[in-house]
Amino acid sequence: MPLTPAIIEHDARPLRDRVVLITGGAQGIGRGIAQAVLGAGGAVMLGDLDVAAGRTCLTEWQVGKRAAFGRLDVSREASVRRWIEAAMRRFGRIDGLVNNAGIADAHSGHLADLTLARWNRYLASNLTGAFLCSKHALPALAEARGAIVNIASTRALQSEADTEAYAASKGGLLALTHALAVSAGPAVRVNAILPGWIATDDWRKPAARCVPALSRQDHAQHPAGRVGAPPDIGALAVYLLSAAAGFVTGQQFVVDGGMTVKMQYVQASGPAAS
Repeated sequence: MPLTPAIIEHDARPLRDRVVLITGGAQGIGRGIAQAVLGAGGAVMLGDLDVAAGRTCLTEWQVGKRAAFGRLDVSREASVRRWIEAAMRRFGRIDGLVNNAGIADAHSGHLADLTLARWNRYLASNLTGAFLCSKHALPALAEARGAIVNIASTRALQSEADTEAYAASKGGLLALTHALAVSAGPAVRVNAILPGWIATDDWRKPAARCVPALSRQDHAQHPAGRVGAPPDIGALAVYLLSAAAGFVTGQQFVVDGGMTVKMQYVQASGPAAS
């Protein structure tokens, strides 16, 4: 008798009973990912330098034992180790790690004026932090057959002037992603998300929260018709952390409303040459 492929029902809560650690999780994209994980049935351990923002998340969410916060400096190994240990004490397991923390300002200044200390600060926050968190979470992740999601940037693929430190750190994160996917597999899957323009003004802590000041032109320049928002990244993160993505590892996913596939020629007159 031939085998008939079954219709599998979509799981509305794909991260039920899963524990996900999120660095830089108290504001912006990190908070968007955390709320997506909670919405998918999971529990979250936030790590952030901003203690007030982290505590505000717990107060605003009101999800009880499904969320916890610990101060985290991803550039310091002792801080990372303490945070991972605190997560294990609190939840007893780690099913997912989202390496989101880092310096968000892409413009580090003209290369001639860029100090070695500032260059190293970008790499420590945006790249070394992901290495340290992955290193210390890996044993628990392997036991749970979990997943890592690294938050890179479309600036790993394309650049503006004076963004060398940021671009290098995010490009390094892509290389770390595929190398770790090979080393940690098959027990742990590792993928990267490359956000484009994501407006986060209304995802900050209350004292800094405001409606994003976006023009019609800001939205219109995206083929998708709008600027992105943290839930756009959170939705993909949930998929990559879930069992539904069990055959996906070592990959990079651009979430930018189509900006990286749109030609940017400024034409004086006539059609652009192909």
